[in-house]
Amino acid sequence: MREIIFDTETTGFDPRSGDRLVEIGCVELVDRRETGVTFHAYFNPERDMPAAAEAVHGLSIQFLSDKPLFATRVDELIEFLGDAPLVAHNAAFDFGFVNAELARAGRPALDMARMCCTVQMARKLHPGAKHSLDALCTRYGIDRSHRVKHGALLDAELLAHLYIEMTGGRQIGLGLAASAVSITPSVAPVPAPSHPDRPFREPRPHMASAAELARHAEFVAGLNQPLWLDTV
Repeated sequence: MREIIFDTETTGFDPRSGDRLVEIGCVELVDRRETGVTFHAYFNPERDMPAAAEAVHGLSIQFLSDKPLFATRVDELIEFLGDAPLVAHNAAFDFGFVNAELARAGRPALDMARMCCTVQMARKLHPGAKHSLDALCTRYGIDRSHRVKHGALLDAELLAHLYIEMTGGRQIGLGLAASAVSITPSVAPVPAPSHPDRPFREPRPHMASAAELARHAEFVAGLNQPLWLDTV
């Protein structure tokens, strides 16, 4: 199964108020394994970059000013995404910005049915815990020491590792059940050693004799209120 893990960086929080997409990073998974195939692009937002947003991702308007418009690379992006399920952290946010840019470029919106949100997954797996990407990477032992600022491709790569762990880890899809064979252990009887110089003895019955049962009953009768007897 092919899945795309993706992340975006933007000029703000709401595309309806004029905020724009400035970076997208996508990582391809096939059968829960990274293929090494990615899509990454910066975009000129055709507007200023608020200081609060630049503090998060470090992308200045000077850096983005010579980057292509979203419409220039939209066909590449659509081809890369294909019809695969799309996984993102707080996915409604990323879908909202991508769909706003697709609308500007005159392309159909992404179907929300393709959306898989790892924040929602984390809330079910770890209710009451922190669900940020940083917190979940710490929980699952994913190294994020190289993450100084947010970056779409970097965060998509971290999210790919996280998604794999949250959906069963690297062992999922190994096909062990399909390749397993039924092995019935064979235990051969061990022949009794032959000692011709010893007399043959009949096997002893492993049960108490009548005399042994009588002695046991006599012993139990002498106990002071044993717990296993009904003394009421």
